[in-house]
Amino acid sequence: MERGLVVIDDTDIHGELLAEAAEFARNGNAELVVLAWTTPDTAEESVEALEWVEQMEGTTFDETDPAAMTRQFAREFSENVIGDVDVDTEIEAIITEEGERDDAILAAADRLNCDHVFLVGHKRSPTGKAIFGDVAQRVLLNFDGPVTVTMQ
Repeated sequence: MERGLVVIDDTDIHGELLAEAAEFARNGNAELVVLAWTTPDTAEESVEALEWVEQMEGTTFDETDPAAMTRQFAREFSENVIGDVDVDTEIEAIITEEGERDDAILAAADRLNCDHVFLVGHKRSPTGKAIFGDVAQRVLLNFDGPVTVTMQ
């Protein structure tokens, strides 16, 4: 691996995945791209919440652009999880509908020249057999390189 892409949100399992990917990258002297994603609706709700706080408290925020806010989240999350790991990281964000997330991840991996993808999948089988969620499965099948999936 020369450049890995780690898809995150703010859950513990994503923190564990990020920590594992950072160690993998550090050991291989590779770079890591941390990709946070959100939906347009969630991004709009975040902006509206900040605007409400601004009105109520008479304050202003430096950044209310949804993509910049998502990148800021990824930056802070990364610093909390892997701040002490010696690995070069880049922070990216995507805002896309839930059903288009796999295509957005694949496009980001291609655009950012990533040769490995790390993401979280979901267990869905009642018998306990791990079945990849739709996004993880489509990325796994369509990415031209290794994909590491941690099951939630």
